[in-house]
Amino acid sequence: MSDSLKTYSPVDGSLYVERPYMSEAQIPALIEKAEAAQKDWAKKTIAERAAILSKCIEVFESRKEQISEELAWQMGRPIRYGAGEVGGFVERATYMISAAEKALEPVEAGEKEGFTRYIKREPLGVVFTIAPWNFPYMTAVNSIVPALMAGNAVILKHATQTHLCGETMRDAFVEAGLPEGLFQLVTATHAFAAKLIQSGGINLVAFTASVPGGEAIEQVATGQFI
Repeated sequence: MSDSLKTYSPVDGSLYVERPYMSEAQIPALIEKAEAAQKDWAKKTIAERAAILSKCIEVFESRKEQISEELAWQMGRPIRYGAGEVGGFVERATYMISAAEKALEPVEAGEKEGFTRYIKREPLGVVFTIAPWNFPYMTAVNSIVPALMAGNAVILKHATQTHLCGETMRDAFVEAGLPEGLFQLVTATHAFAAKLIQSGGINLVAFTASVPGGEAIEQVATGQFI
């Protein structure tokens, strides 16, 4: 197996992106960084998280031209269609930010004399998102923004063909002021992803891709409370 991730462009067959794969030895530090950032993030109010994430979306959208060109080289999608992917990302993210206050409020559990009963929604901790190549932003946003709005940290593994999408999204969010370590990107083999899921530091896996891929994740997650 190659020691680096390689994205070959369908436009001309050239090597467009190459990044060294992360070592499994880096997993403990990765989790530690995510957990430390998540503890502080969870203390923020939903309104405070919304303000920061809204800025993240604003910075992301400002890179529309860059994103459209990157998508073309990674996927072969004509540049003129890139704006639609960015627009879909922004629309979904904006809605999920606005819906968070209502979605995360306590659930009344019914009256009982002498008791105040409710179900309080608490952050899970660290969410591992595995995103596909075909709609690389509009699928990833469906778990990343809700996870962050709910007070979690996110680790993202993007598809090999669209790894640069993960970098662009993360960099935009960091530039906008998202706390360091709260949203991390891994350059990971399947073996690395499996070890990360089995590390004990992942609290939820959000996966969008093939049925065989889903079956593989189910197997490595067996016996864990995630």
